[in-house]
Amino acid sequence: MGNVMIKAANISKSFGSLQVLKNISLEIQQGEFVSIVGQSGAGKTTLLQILGTLDKPDSGMVNINGSSVFDLNEKELSSFRNLHIGFVFQFHQLLPEFTALENVMIPALIAKKSKEEAQTTAKELLEFLGMSERATHKPNELSGGERQRIAVARALVNHPDVLLADEPSGSLDSKNKAELNKLLLKLKSELNQTLVVVTHDSEMASISDRILKMQDGIIVS
Repeated sequence: MGNVMIKAANISKSFGSLQVLKNISLEIQQGEFVSIVGQSGAGKTTLLQILGTLDKPDSGMVNINGSSVFDLNEKELSSFRNLHIGFVFQFHQLLPEFTALENVMIPALIAKKSKEEAQTTAKELLEFLGMSERATHKPNELSGGERQRIAVARALVNHPDVLLADEPSGSLDSKNKAELNKLLLKLKSELNQTLVVVTHDSEMASISDRILKMQDGIIVS
């Protein structure tokens, strides 16, 4: 802890006449595991997408590890996102025609890393996540929990500053949810990974360092 990894100030966002985020400010420290909870429609996913630079706020600023991300042009921003932010979604979004190992390598190849370097890092991550023996399997040969682990490995392949997850356990059964929770704690303790997770899962929220509760576009606690 110590360094502020994410700083957002006065973030507002509307879709038409619907104001989804109302002047939100927050700070997240390096190595902190933060859950964002709240009812559907509270603005959680919109906030996560703005923190992840996938969407732009109407006003306000986001600073990630010292970079004011919305001052970057499109090309710089997509490169920044690829190198500094890892994403895990509810439905893993793995590419079906590629093996687990190839799926994990893709963000590293997009970052113009050599095939050797991408493969080495991907293999290390698969080992770290207990998935080495699944490296050559395609997504349809993996269980839901295994696919989600592969998605986590893919999100980590460029050693991002921040790992953002949107309902990562939403499509998992209780056994796999427990496994994913253990995995997130391992990323925090062993990699000092900064984690921001939108979740409906009270178990997952309870293991995080801090819970931000959202309601009607503001953080209420």
